Amino acid sequence: MLIAIILIGALIWLIIHQVVIIGSGGSEWQSSFIHIIQTIQNWVTVRFGIEQGQITEQITTFTNRAVSNAGVIVSAALGSVGSILAGVVIVPLFTFFLLYYRDFFREFFFHAFTSTPKEIVSEVLDRIYYVVQSYLVGLVTVMGIVAILNTVGLLVMGIEYVWFFGILASLLMLLPYIGIAIGSILPAVFALATKDSAWYAAGVIGWFQIVQFLEGNFLTPNIVGGKVSINPLMALVGLLLGGMLFGLAGLILAIPIMAVLKVVFDAVPSMKAFGFLIGEPEQYHLKRYSSKIIMKRWKINPVTPQSES
Repeated sequence: MLIAIILIGALIWLIIHQVVIIGSGGSEWQSSFIHIIQTIQNWVTVRFGIEQGQITEQITTFTNRAVSNAGVIVSAALGSVGSILAGVVIVPLFTFFLLYYRDFFREFFFHAFTSTPKEIVSEVLDRIYYVVQSYLVGLVTVMGIVAILNTVGLLVMGIEYVWFFGILASLLMLLPYIGIAIGSILPAVFALATKDSAWYAAGVIGWFQIVQFLEGNFLTPNIVGGKVSINPLMALVGLLLGGMLFGLAGLILAIPIMAVLKVVFDAVPSMKAFGFLIGEPEQYHLKRYSSKIIMKRWKINPVTPQSES
């Protein structure tokens, strides 16, 4: 826990330090952003026939509404900061006691499932521990590789503050399937403001999409492998439910919670069907004639219209 707190604290300090450095040069990029906005306004005027005065009027109206609701926005922001600070204190304590009392909790499950052989209960608990540990170690490993790939791509394109943008995008991998895509927006906007061509921004987005493709199809399957075997559809369902119920924390914890549920469902005979539903499909499920294969496996004779008549 102490090592984890030190590493996370160093990472937070690095991000804040880089944000301060980038923010100190904001005045140098103001003219670039103004030029970008002017270019967008000209394009909208030519493409859709909307006068720049109308665009400015809409922007002014939106700004006035935002200012009028500033109190509500500031209150919500302060509440969010309070929740984050509370989480920073509570989550390490919560994790510490979970680890400290792990054997105590193991015996609790022995008491709770007295009708189940203790060997089976212990095996399920070991499997849950293995799945969660494999997911966390694999996730950290993949995030490190993705951070290096992001940084190398930005370095080749000559983008400044490459480590900041590369690490930030890799941290957003905590949001599966969309994290790297979201992380590409900030360096792309930064490239628009600091480079003399929009192709740099396009290159940033393109490279990050390539990294996301490599992560989803090669890195995660080979590093995490089948240890956390959840199909993408159920993972998305878990993300939606986790986000609705617990916000950002639910999005981050959705995948390991789904993996734990699969282990439990596979261990309970009456719930094995749900464990099957959460897991990865077999190769024959994805073939062209998979329905015939399934009918044959379950020894079901297909019913044709002619036989019905």
